Amino acid sequence: MKSVLIIDDDPLIRKTLSSHLSRQGFDVHLAEGGDEGIEKFKECCPELVLLDVRLPDADGLEVLRRIKELNKKTFVLIMTAYDDMRTTVDAIKLGAFEYLVKPLNFIDLDLTVEKALQVKSLEEKVSYLVEEKQKEYTIDNIVGRSPQMREVFKLIGSVANTRTNILIQGESGTGKELVAKAIHYNSPYRDEPFIVINCSAISDTLLESELFGHAKGAFTDAVCETKGKFEIAGKGTLFLDEIGDISPNLQSKLLRVIETRDFMKVGGEKILKTEARIIAATNHDLKALIENGKFREDLYYRLKVVEIFLPALRERKEDIPELVAYLLEKINRDLRKNVRKVPPEVMNLLQDLSWKGNVRELENALTRAVILAKGDVILKENLPLEAVEKKLFPLELVPLREVEKNYIQYVLTATQGSKTRASQILQISRPTLDKKIKEYNLSLFPQPSQT
Repeated sequence: MKSVLIIDDDPLIRKTLSSHLSRQGFDVHLAEGGDEGIEKFKECCPELVLLDVRLPDADGLEVLRRIKELNKKTFVLIMTAYDDMRTTVDAIKLGAFEYLVKPLNFIDLDLTVEKALQVKSLEEKVSYLVEEKQKEYTIDNIVGRSPQMREVFKLIGSVANTRTNILIQGESGTGKELVAKAIHYNSPYRDEPFIVINCSAISDTLLESELFGHAKGAFTDAVCETKGKFEIAGKGTLFLDEIGDISPNLQSKLLRVIETRDFMKVGGEKILKTEARIIAATNHDLKALIENGKFREDLYYRLKVVEIFLPALRERKEDIPELVAYLLEKINRDLRKNVRKVPPEVMNLLQDLSWKGNVRELENALTRAVILAKGDVILKENLPLEAVEKKLFPLELVPLREVEKNYIQYVLTATQGSKTRASQILQISRPTLDKKIKEYNLSLFPQPSQT
């Protein structure tokens, strides 16, 4: 009979889980604290542990660490009512198999338990090492609690301590470089260089020299020998951004480096070795490029040993309020401002937009709003005009007179009837504004709509 140990200080949770798992055929053992849990673990040597992250006498992550020290093959499922991404990554890095948020869904629990036992039966295990110190560029720079981002955090924790190549895919502005940095700075090679090359911003000839270096006299301006990024990276990380834009000729050379781990400088004769980990990123559909003969299929599979997909912001709109708070903190710090209040109607507008530029576009919009804000509150008129227009005006075509009328009324409402402020925003004189108000029969203080 398979055994499971439940460590949780809530007696109701212990009883409920015990009854449920007993019906599934498990030999269930219970503990209400960390110390008791460790002693029970030593006694019964369970195959599976369900561990609460917050215990009265110990930190759940510390208990997890002690359990993995006693038996690395034990599968631990972390349970918590506090769903923060930092704890998720730390737990995964320490060796947790899964991270479950309370209240537990028994269907999800059963699927997770079944998956853990299947992995165990096939003797497939994932070992994640403890990282005691973190650098500035870590998971703290990546914000999100959506299911899609939760999977990204788990993958970061899983691959950080490996040397495998990684392919990060996602639209522009989704944070591909941040993810690459999080992987590098959570790895044992965090003190080695993290080098970024934008493959789309450099010509093919210069890019080859950037990657591999060149010998003296290799070309007209090569007055001295130069090290390439593969050589400079050492045991660190080489982040190849927009990998889909490199030429077929350079693709073949990059493939050889990945396969053999050696290269020669442009115009050189000496074979050099590289130990750098390659993380590539693209906003292109590489499979479509392969079908069109523009990208090598063998290179694609060499790069995507592990593949991370970053969701577009429009696909995780529940993350926008937290992103706004995080970005405002950053923007205020950079601009030495204190604009942190976002009214509900503004937040609703931010969540309604499609954000084709993703997080980068959102940050730019908030930066503009902070600069234009007169107080500590972001108003709708502080946002880019295209964002305001999308919310204000219907998609059907209307006369210009109707557009002008609606927008002037919107500005009057947003400025709480201040003609002076409205005139400044509209860039018209007070007499012209008074004329428009009379012409369109506008209200300085419109009544809220009745439902």
